Amino acid sequence: MARTHTVTAYIGLGSNLGDRGANVLTAIAELGKVPGVEVVQVSSMMDNPAVGGPEGSPAFLNAVAEIETSLASHSLMDQLLEVERKMGRVRKMKWEPRIIDLDLLLYGDAIISTDELMVPHPLMHERKFVLVPMAEIAPEVVHPAMRMTMKGLLDDLVQREQCKT
Repeated sequence: MARTHTVTAYIGLGSNLGDRGANVLTAIAELGKVPGVEVVQVSSMMDNPAVGGPEGSPAFLNAVAEIETSLASHSLMDQLLEVERKMGRVRKMKWEPRIIDLDLLLYGDAIISTDELMVPHPLMHERKFVLVPMAEIAPEVVHPAMRMTMKGLLDDLVQREQCKT
């Protein structure tokens, strides 16, 4: 029997509406039901202020999940959008409050730039709420474009933030 080729991917999860923790856990459970996706590990959840959204947006609860998948990158992204839709997310405006947000952060060591998909996620190296959970579960994983580990990117971001103060 031929073995199916799998890729390790990392999914950013966030919620800032309703029971945020339950929303993140539901999304992880839904991901695990997708054929061709196995959830390997999930980071701790991190509470943080909304970034870039409308003034007064509620705080987010964020986490990162490591998955193994036999799905192609665009098919995986379609499944992430389907999980969001099933959970009741409606996209009206960028960075609005949302019940769930699923971002494909990394897909193996692929660098993908299409109208539908940008991998690695173009802002992940600037977002502590992505790098803290990434460094927790995958500190030695290398960002394929920047050629730095997740721990290195987090250390770099923390150092840049300290220089601003």
